[in-house]
Amino acid sequence: MAKIRGYIAASLDGFIAAADDSLDWLFAYDGLDLGKHDYRHFLAGIRTVVMGRATYDFLDRDGSPWAYGDQRVLVVTSRPIADPKGPLETRGDIDALIAELRVLGDGDVWMLGGGQLQMAFIERGALDEIEIYVMPELLGGGKPLFPSTGVRERLRLIEAGALDRGCVRLHYAFDGPAGGK
Repeated sequence: MAKIRGYIAASLDGFIAAADDSLDWLFAYDGLDLGKHDYRHFLAGIRTVVMGRATYDFLDRDGSPWAYGDQRVLVVTSRPIADPKGPLETRGDIDALIAELRVLGDGDVWMLGGGQLQMAFIERGALDEIEIYVMPELLGGGKPLFPSTGVRERLRLIEAGALDRGCVRLHYAFDGPAGGK
């Protein structure tokens, strides 16, 4: 059974993007030495990437090449994607998507991008683990790591540690309603 995982960076005050949706604050940390927790190592263990439409649109506007050629990519959206940046499929029903992901046996699933989709999975008890890379930045506002929905969860700390340039890695498991499948 595939493990559904989050892997995301946030500012110290809990934002994943600035108020103007910019990630410039995060790009200032390009070259950050995360050692064995580096994004490339993480991505090598992922077979399926799931993202929301806002994340896809951000990647589509970005000039970088499509980074997910070795992964199955699913975009959660109700709108068609006319000219996709890379190979992908779309899904509109989150509950059906979760059921589809739960029976995968060919590798883990990464919830890429914003907190809104991750929160939808948390609300449905479908996120198994999350790695949060807390950057030593205060943004003062923007897109929150976890949008306020009223959901409460108690997570189990798997590992925490200081990394390069003041970054702190927090790795949690959802053992309550979210992790107790």
